[in-house]
Order: sequence, then structure tokens, then C-alpha cells
Amino acid sequence: MKTLGALIKRNIKLFFKDKALFFASLITPLILLVLYSTFLAKVYWQSFEQLMPQGAPARLIRAAVGGQLFSSLLAVCSVTVAFCSNMLMVADKVTGARSDLTMAPVRRSVLALGYYIATVVSTLIVCYVATGACLIYIACMGWYMRVADIFFVLLDVLLLGLFGTALSSIINFFLSSQGQISAVGAIVSSGYGFICGAYMPISMFGKGLGHVLSLLPGTYGTVLLRNHAMAGVFAEMKSMGWPTEALSGIRASVDADFAFFGHTVSVGAMYGVLLGAIVVLVGIYVLLNVFLKNGYGTVRVRPRRQKA
Repeated sequence: MKTLGALIKRNIKLFFKDKALFFASLITPLILLVLYSTFLAKVYWQSFEQLMPQGAPARLIRAAVGGQLFSSLLAVCSVTVAFCSNMLMVADKVTGARSDLTMAPVRRSVLALGYYIATVVSTLIVCYVATGACLIYIACMGWYMRVADIFFVLLDVLLLGLFGTALSSIINFFLSSQGQISAVGAIVSSGYGFICGAYMPISMFGKGLGHVLSLLPGTYGTVLLRNHAMAGVFAEMKSMGWPTEALSGIRASVDADFAFFGHTVSVGAMYGVLLGAIVVLVGIYVLLNVFLKNGYGTVRVRPRRQKA
């Protein structure tokens, strides 16, 4: 445990020591919040105006727009920030530090967990700062969130941070240069928001593509955030006596009610899918470190014993 603790402290310290990397990770969610509120807010507003009954309060529409933007931003940042925070693993290959660590009496599984846990901590620090900024934005737009909703949002961000770190660890394991990690980070940043339903709800995609995207664990993280960020808004709509059909249509339009091949998925099942994906991905990552050398794809072969 001492060795694992030392590796975690070392990796976290190196991440925060690189001021450019830290501030780039920190400012990215804030820039996305400004961009989302500038460009996507109008699209979401028009969508809710069409779905909501006539005479819906403007404050309620603003709160619905804010909740959708809030959940979309955190769903994307929880994964994309993990790729940025996980650059240290590749940087150690470039500088040769990883070779030095593997020569030390440190198990490869412990080394892998050291990178993973340190990246999770760094990612969550950035993501929780972004969550605080988003809560301030929600308060300005229209506050309907309850205390329980906030705690569930924090839990969702935690699980998505674990998921994003596990995913980035597996992908980064096979990278060996800063150029490669930058290219992968750009691809993930630009494409992940679409395939997880953050930029555009899965309900707006075609039936075939929607079925494919429903197989991805990250989609369920987005749906969980969407449910908890907008739970207060939905409760207010219900207390105002809106028709059940109208409320169901609004929930379905933003993926709050999510279906897997025609079957509605419960919140508990979504948590189960996300937790299962985290366990599987972390297991794959640790096994890669145990059976492959240095992350370059070279299989570690044990020398055969010579017969006497």
C-alpha cells in the first residue's frame, strides 16, 4: 500500500506541477459552458417552447434549458478531461520514467493502479470545479434543484470520471508520443459528445443508430445526469398539473426516459451498466499492464527452463 500511495502522490504532484496542463484541463469546461450557453441554449429553448403547453413560465423554460446544458457539459467533461489528465502515462514513456519505474521492485498492477487512481483524483478536481460553475449558472437561469438532486449529480460525475479514466487508460496504454495523445484527445473531445447523447438526445437519431448508441455505457451516464439535473423541473411541471402525455413527451425528448430496444431502462439499471463497465475496463487495463511490456504491445514472455 505504501508503494501505491507513493505512486499516486507522485503522479498527482506531477500533474499539478505542469501548470499549462492543469489550467488547460480546468479552463476547458468553463469555455464549453460559455459556448454551450451561447450556441446550444437557443436551440434547446425553441425545442422546449414547442413541447411545453401554452403559457409555460419563462423561468421554467430557462431552468429546463439550463438543466439540459448542465448535464450535457458534465457528461462530456467527465470523460474528455480524463484523457487530458491521463497524459502523464504517455509522458513517462517519452521521458523514459516508465522504464525506470518498471525496473524498480514494483508490481505492474500496482503501477497501473497508481496511474489510474491519480488520474481519477485529478479529473474529479477539475470536474467538480466545473460542477460548481454549472450550479451557479443554473441558479441564474432558474433554480428548481433539490439537495438530493445535487448529491446524485456529484455521484454521476464520480462514476463518469471513473469510467472516462478507465477508457482513456486503455487507449493511452498503446500510445507512445505526445502527438498521438493530442490527436486522440482532439478526436474524443469532438466526437464523444455526439455518441453519448450530450449534444443531441438519442431520441433525435435514427432508430438504427439509436440502438447502437444505447449499447455504449457512456450514454447511460449522460441519461443519469439528465435525470438528476432536470428532476426539479419535471417535479415542478407535474405540480402545475400538466398532462401526463405532455410531461412524458418532454422527458422522452431529452432522454430522461431512455429505452433499450423498446424497453424503458430504470435508473438502477443505468447505474448497474455504468458500474459494470468501470469494473470491466479497469480489469482490462490492469491485465494489459501485467501481460504487456511498457504499453508498446510487446508481449512479455517468460524464459523457458532448460532441461538438466
